[in-house]
Amino acid sequence: MFLHVVGHNQRFRVIHNTFRRSTETISRYFQQVLYTSINTPTKIKNSYMWFPYFRDCIGAIDGTHVTAKVPRSMSVAFRGRKHYTSQNVLATVDFNMRFTYVFVGWEGSAHDASILADSLSRPDGLQIPDGKFYLGDDGYACRPGILPLFRKTRYHLNEFSAKYRSLNARELFNLRHSRLRVTIERAFAALKNRFKVLDQKPLHTFDTQVTLVLACCILHNWILCWCEDEFFEEVVTFDEVETGHGVEAGDNDAWKVKRRE
Repeated sequence: MFLHVVGHNQRFRVIHNTFRRSTETISRYFQQVLYTSINTPTKIKNSYMWFPYFRDCIGAIDGTHVTAKVPRSMSVAFRGRKHYTSQNVLATVDFNMRFTYVFVGWEGSAHDASILADSLSRPDGLQIPDGKFYLGDDGYACRPGILPLFRKTRYHLNEFSAKYRSLNARELFNLRHSRLRVTIERAFAALKNRFKVLDQKPLHTFDTQVTLVLACCILHNWILCWCEDEFFEEVVTFDEVETGHGVEAGDNDAWKVKRRE
């Protein structure tokens, strides 16, 4: 019924005639499907480590570099900290490793925060429901919809062990934040391991390279829905966070309070 409404722009009374269900029933199921994606994820809801602290979290956000081939005149802009020409791809994932938003085409030298700001300013850009948020690294400011780690505090998963436990509330927050946010690192790793076209010298024009990233993300989601996946590592002990390049000056006071809470 939901697919008929969104696929054909049908009114509930038309769906009533097709499916022989009351408009009240149709409305109820329509709302259930509509808001399923913004409920508390099962992974969080069923874990004492994350619930209720991350109950409003709907996924993780980050950027990743995809190898790019561009004209020599554009190479400086596309050569960032990776020391090769690349496009910086912004993406969000849910906790089932599926991509929920992908923004492609930015130069490799662009800062993650700048790409996010551009996306949020676009009518068809990233939409974050009120009160919900994504987990981000220290490349993002603490702002409505984005909850990064505490800076200048231990964060990497391999910095914690039975011997080196979290010593205070901030370290504990960062540890649990890391264990959730690593979902997007695993998704990026699986995407590039499966589709070598994203991690090797491109053979296509840049416009095609940009579209290929979107196509590979769609195929990645389809595979997770219908096939077994051999590219995900069961245990991940690495993290690509690079401390010291944060954007603390842009932090939102209200969301800094939310993070402390």
